Amino acid sequence: MTSTKLTIFIGFDPVESISFYTLIHSITHFASQPVFIVPLNIRNLNSHFYRERDPKQSNEFSFTRFLVPYLMDFQGWALFMDCDMMLREDIFNIFEEIKNQEEKAVYVVKHDYDVKEGLKYLNTVQYSYPRKNWSSFVLWNCGHKSNKKVTQEWVNVASGLELHRFTWLDDTEIGELNIRWNWLVGEYKNPPDNVANVHWTLGGPYFNEFKDVDFNHEWFEMKDKMIHCSQII
Repeated sequence: MTSTKLTIFIGFDPVESISFYTLIHSITHFASQPVFIVPLNIRNLNSHFYRERDPKQSNEFSFTRFLVPYLMDFQGWALFMDCDMMLREDIFNIFEEIKNQEEKAVYVVKHDYDVKEGLKYLNTVQYSYPRKNWSSFVLWNCGHKSNKKVTQEWVNVASGLELHRFTWLDDTEIGELNIRWNWLVGEYKNPPDNVANVHWTLGGPYFNEFKDVDFNHEWFEMKDKMIHCSQII
């Protein structure tokens, strides 16, 4: 399948806003076709999202990410990304990967790893649960009949378990992406050359204590491109 446009929802949290804007720049830097960027910022979602913050949330968009099909009026293709990521190639390459499994409701990297318990960025507690990080990068087939269950009302009352484990779907409706689309820095070692999307789930190089993580130089280069402004010398 090919697409002429793609809506990309990105989780926004003011504690790491520089990661959000650098991610956007990495998307537009490589994209070969139009993209529509939508920040999932709870300050813009007052009429759509009203649940209380869960004490186990590590960021502000832990639950708003599941509003994507509803915000898309249950039609078309959309991508959700955590803000602590950076693309290294054209996002539209992802459609080549799913062209033989287009009838799935969602497509994710099906991580299966032992979580490093303890603290991550800003002393946030790192919790372990089944299917952890599956929901951090999701290609949504918003028009799929099963995704019509993910209503605004349900997202505001469903448990974290129900949402992050994709319990509204049969397992056969969850498509699989290659791990290169959600490479977990600090959780996985020896990254291959073809990593498409870097994910600093434990803490990105914009935090002082994580400044030496894998792919740090690429992130600083992308950040510099993001803030660049030519001047008259």
